Amino acid sequence: MKTTKLISILSIIIGLALTMSCGSKTAEEAITEDHHQEEENTVEFTGAQYKTADIELGKVENKQISGTIKVNGKLDVPPQQMVSISVPLGGFLKTTSLLQGSRVKKGEVIATMENLDFIQMQQDYIEAKNQLEFAKADYDRQLDLAKENVNAQKTLQQAKTTYSSWQAKTKGLEAKLKMLNINLASLEGGNITSSINLYSPIDGYVTEVNVNIGKYVNPTDILFEIVDTEHLHAELTVFEKDVPKLKIGQKVRFTLANESKERIATVYLLGREISADRTIRIHCHIDKEDTNLLPGMYLKAVVETGGIQVAALPDKAIIDYQGKKYIFYQLSEQPHAALKEESKEQHEAEYHFTMLEVQTGNSEMGYTEVMLPSDFATETAQVVVKNAYAILSKMKNTEEEE
Repeated sequence: MKTTKLISILSIIIGLALTMSCGSKTAEEAITEDHHQEEENTVEFTGAQYKTADIELGKVENKQISGTIKVNGKLDVPPQQMVSISVPLGGFLKTTSLLQGSRVKKGEVIATMENLDFIQMQQDYIEAKNQLEFAKADYDRQLDLAKENVNAQKTLQQAKTTYSSWQAKTKGLEAKLKMLNINLASLEGGNITSSINLYSPIDGYVTEVNVNIGKYVNPTDILFEIVDTEHLHAELTVFEKDVPKLKIGQKVRFTLANESKERIATVYLLGREISADRTIRIHCHIDKEDTNLLPGMYLKAVVETGGIQVAALPDKAIIDYQGKKYIFYQLSEQPHAALKEESKEQHEAEYHFTMLEVQTGNSEMGYTEVMLPSDFATETAQVVVKNAYAILSKMKNTEEEE
């Protein structure tokens, strides 16, 4: 029994010793790994190397950089600048000279339609006009007789009803003929026509021709579409997260897909509904209109949302490496000197730089907004603002040699 208890006690002591040993080793490995990671991001320059590389140092500055939103969109026209041409009563297309791209002026005859129903409608109007005159004369006569108590009240009422009915029918036919652009004065002179003219309601360009001569079209068919391109606007699609940054009157810089020239527009209207893809539409007036632009052209735009004070560095201070953004800043002391054996070269080293990953924001006038760690000494740190890529190159060459 005593022997068994002694063996158990020894086993427990040995286990505790091994656990403490492993824990101590793990802590040491963690510290060494941290030091090693820092050393990987650190590079040393001698005075001669520093001078040859022409490195320049600077500090993080507070700059007013305009906030921007990158968006896509297209050129479009207001609804009142696009017209679809149709015929109220249908008919056959008799003549037209329109082609896609044709320029038309307001009031210009763009097509001629014909239909036998046009003749019948004009006949009905002339008949109704004549019946109206007769009914009016009869009503006036019955009215005079009623004043002298010669006729019955029923006869007067009947004459009034007949006159009102022909008056309504005449007015209705007159409105229909006006919709068909039939000249009533000529018609009342006895000129009945089997064809009508279609006129352009606006100045613009023909964008669609959906008929040919001799084709019958229904009242619901669209014969032509005409667009006035003098008042194009930019219609942009903005994601929901950027909506709070938008205001009417903000400036928009945009370029078309086939151009490098930058154009300016102004935000005019903001959409009031979020679509299914979590975006809204905004409409912008183009500051300098160009009649050569066409509706439907795609564009890339930047909406200027105003300037704010942010931490910024010159564009040359930020390097792009393996898809991430980095800066270099100078260390005040040689890092981890106690962890490695100092050599003659290390004694000659006078400059130590550490690479730091950063997040970037908007850019303007050669400066870019940077988001730095909270523990970064923003006010005192010496950041490399010139030839940062030379430091990156030396760092990678040193790693390869090692």
